[in-house]
Amino acid sequence: MNDTTKDHTALMETRASRRYFQKFERITEHLTQVAAARAAEGLIGEEEVKVLTRYLVAIGYTFKALSMKYLLVGRETGHFFGSLAMDAVESGFPVFNELLVMANDAQQAESHLRNMPDSETLKDEMLRTIIGDQAIPTKLQFALSQRLYYEELLRGDLFWAQNHPEAQWMGNLSERRRKYLLHWAVYDSQVNLPTIYLMDIEDTGRRGLPNDERRWPEVQAHLMAQAVGGLKLLTIAKGFDESFDDLHPKRLRRIHVGPMYSSAYTRQSGPIREVLEAARAPEGEDWALAWTTEDLVSERVTDEKSGWFGKVERQVFALDPFAGRGGDTGATSMERSIILPQRPFQALEELNPPGFGSVTKYVVSPQGRVLSY
Repeated sequence: MNDTTKDHTALMETRASRRYFQKFERITEHLTQVAAARAAEGLIGEEEVKVLTRYLVAIGYTFKALSMKYLLVGRETGHFFGSLAMDAVESGFPVFNELLVMANDAQQAESHLRNMPDSETLKDEMLRTIIGDQAIPTKLQFALSQRLYYEELLRGDLFWAQNHPEAQWMGNLSERRRKYLLHWAVYDSQVNLPTIYLMDIEDTGRRGLPNDERRWPEVQAHLMAQAVGGLKLLTIAKGFDESFDDLHPKRLRRIHVGPMYSSAYTRQSGPIREVLEAARAPEGEDWALAWTTEDLVSERVTDEKSGWFGKVERQVFALDPFAGRGGDTGATSMERSIILPQRPFQALEELNPPGFGSVTKYVVSPQGRVLSY
């Protein structure tokens, strides 16, 4: 058994599996509220909050699909279908391989559904088994859960292992200078977390980027190859700037959704574990979710010689000036936030562990409202 598999926990018991998915259903609902709160605070713009909300809703749909797949885990279904593998140490989220299998299942969802009875037929058979045979129709329940899983995959709009770049036109600065918001996302295989990228660019190409059949596929491939959590934003932005002479990256943001900490499921060490233990929160409120935003902004432009007579513009990026940290982080700024219910928040305030003073707290009230502290 290698180190990575030691960190992965299989949710093999029905109640534990269902509680886990219910917890995430609540958390993903709160994430969209956090995005709205950040927009209200002026931390993100109107278009960015729309893009961000789309990805956060997609994460919710992914969890919904997986909850259908593993609805009857731990029950005798007559089929061995495994159990959800989650990263209990690093992230609290499902492991990367779950999303790869899900993408593969999505490719074959139509043929699975063609060969399955429809939902109404399965429900009728279940009733007959309950009334006529006075038995629990576990195998039929399993068949229905798998049907619902494939239907969810076919519906689409899920968060996949790779969510390819899209370009949103943001207006023209001049006749030959257009503004775009590029966005893409990945499920980071190193840390098993959803990671969302937003890049503001200016385009001085002959044709608008999304309509350029030469540049756009190149840009998409380039950005997906660079969507690795271990790479600094500065490395990604400079690589992009140097690879495309007529595309000028003005700002790059990376949002890490998670880790999710929960005394019921995860084994993270450090102050958050102590906070959750001290909170003694009721079921469904024993969690906290980290949210980190890295931001890199172009400070100025320089002209660089290209060929015999040409010049190309290159970006000079602003790095965090405090104690040389910008060089270490490769970003202009980094903001850490945490989302948590009221009881854990009260415990966090009372314990006041070091390092949490500068962390923005988004607190979920018992009524489900999200307040920023």
